[in-house]
Amino acid sequence: MQWHGEGSLLLLSGASGAADAFVFLCVGQVFAGVMTGNLVLLGASAAGAGEDGVALKVAVALGAYFCGVAAGALMTGRRGPRVRVLLGAEVVLLGAAAALWGLELVTSYGDRLGLLALVAVAMGVQGRVRVTPTNYFTGTLTSLAGRVALRELRGEDGLVLGRLAAVVAGAALAALAERWWSPGAALGAVVMVAGALVLETVPYRGGRPGPGKGKPRPDRGNPAGAV
Repeated sequence: MQWHGEGSLLLLSGASGAADAFVFLCVGQVFAGVMTGNLVLLGASAAGAGEDGVALKVAVALGAYFCGVAAGALMTGRRGPRVRVLLGAEVVLLGAAAALWGLELVTSYGDRLGLLALVAVAMGVQGRVRVTPTNYFTGTLTSLAGRVALRELRGEDGLVLGRLAAVVAGAALAALAERWWSPGAALGAVVMVAGALVLETVPYRGGRPGPGKGKPRPDRGNPAGAV
């Protein structure tokens, strides 16, 4: 059913917000999936702004994300998306990060870098799950704003708004967990990705495939056209 795919997109978007909020709050001044923001932080750090050690954190995040995307590409190969395989790998990576944090095994700066690498690899893998982006949203917002201005809204724009709201909700969930029960700050992302895996495992019966399936969009990577 189509709602399986839509629900999966919403859960993955929420997981992205939760993962980035967790890393930003618990590792500090770096993102696990927002590479544009990391590049900005890298430039600011090179100019002497920000906390000491930010450049190294950003370098780790960039390298780990790159490796995650590459690993996802290798896991899918030329046969197209293997969504369950990618989501399973992401659950394992995020689960390992959540366990390390929850059991208070992250005690040093080096440990935090390792934790960052785990989550960033997971976000890189997630970037290969769907053609529709679930861990970068500047293009999504740009496209939506353009359609609003031109009065060309489409039926699926409700899902677009839902994905944007899911990012905010996921980040808020991680922030609240970090404030009230810090050991569980990384659990939200794991639970949401696991939920997406469950939805993707349930067979589709009738209807057209969920969002993101089929041939890649020709505007992928184009912020003005990405949805």
